[in-house]
Amino acid sequence: MRTKIKVGEVLRYAAVKDPSEPEVDGFRNFFHVTALAGASRVQLERGIDSPASIIAPEGERRPVILIRSSPWKAGTEQTPWHDVFDLNNGHVRYFGDHKADTVEPVGQTVGNRSLLAAWELHQAPTAELRAAAVPLMVFRSVRRNNRPKGHIEFCGFGIVERAERVVQWTRNGGSTFVNYVFDLALLDLSAEDDQLDWAWVNERRNPASPIDLTLGRAPASWRRWVIEGSVALPRLRRRVARAAVHKVADQRPAKGSVEASDLQVIYKWFDGRKHDFEYLASAIAARIIRCHGIEYHEGWLTRPSQDGGTDFVGRLDVGTGMAVTKLVVLGQAKCVKPESTISADQVARVVARLQRGWIGVYVTTGAFSDAAQLEILEDRYPIILVNGLMLAQQVRQHANESHRSDIGASITALTAGSGAEVVHRRPEEILL
Repeated sequence: MRTKIKVGEVLRYAAVKDPSEPEVDGFRNFFHVTALAGASRVQLERGIDSPASIIAPEGERRPVILIRSSPWKAGTEQTPWHDVFDLNNGHVRYFGDHKADTVEPVGQTVGNRSLLAAWELHQAPTAELRAAAVPLMVFRSVRRNNRPKGHIEFCGFGIVERAERVVQWTRNGGSTFVNYVFDLALLDLSAEDDQLDWAWVNERRNPASPIDLTLGRAPASWRRWVIEGSVALPRLRRRVARAAVHKVADQRPAKGSVEASDLQVIYKWFDGRKHDFEYLASAIAARIIRCHGIEYHEGWLTRPSQDGGTDFVGRLDVGTGMAVTKLVVLGQAKCVKPESTISADQVARVVARLQRGWIGVYVTTGAFSDAAQLEILEDRYPIILVNGLMLAQQVRQHANESHRSDIGASITALTAGSGAEVVHRRPEEILL
């Protein structure tokens, strides 16, 4: 049985809760995916729901808490609040189940009580206590086939990061009531290809399974959170941009490879005369941009004492004739030891110089840190990153194209043929 659910997948939650059918109306059947032989069905009849606690080898254990938001109810008399879902950055702001007509004291409704209890363990100071914490599975109702009900989207899993009391107005504004609002941190599933295996939840539902066994089936981010706690959340929180981040190790040539040897030659060639590396960086930037058939013009190098975060300037022409637009390209060149990494602060120097419609290029013999890449991806900065591996590959490719076996001869040809000169001009003058 397929028990993995991908973030963003829509499941059928039919009124007939039959777990025997893998699919219903063309969607995977929620009750089939979550079924556990000999156990009661997992349901989402309330906004905050969970299977009953079990007696496991280590003691009482709540297997899971399921949360469902129903946007189509938001702003109604029944549900006057609006939940906030920021799935790209792993954050959900979810209002509890205390309503204007609730009789129980605030915090004593079934849903709020279970989330507050979960929050205590989510804030636990030791790994031993956090191992007993309950994971939250977050869903939201979505409209499919013109139906507001019967379909749910899996939004991810996580923990309660914060809980606070809030005063809310009823929909008609005639009265107020007290409720809880919970900030949920959704954890990263990139190691699992953005999928959660419900077999982990079912293992937690098995009274014979000790907690150590259930942890073995848990996503990598949950296991890391159990060990490190809330201080690790900035690294463990789901961030869509993280999937596009290239590991530092993948930006470096493999040991003993031709590229590793070439990169060492490049670094030693320019070590001690870093300004000359800018000629090579300008030429490599031109090669990379032109390889996609884009018209690119090399401009000039800036003076060493006046670069201000810019080492070379170029121009990108998009279109032809009257239907052409010209874009300024600002380049940064950084010749560092191949085992070095470029930080977010270093990339920010180029970002600070970019004006609307300009593009940045950063060429280095090192690699770009995760933080630098994340900042570029999340803020959508228009910067091309050229790491040490790409640099070595481009120089070797040039050597092969020009039938040179000596990488040094290729470096000399590239720097001499770049056409860039050292001048003192404003970048926008390249548009003239």
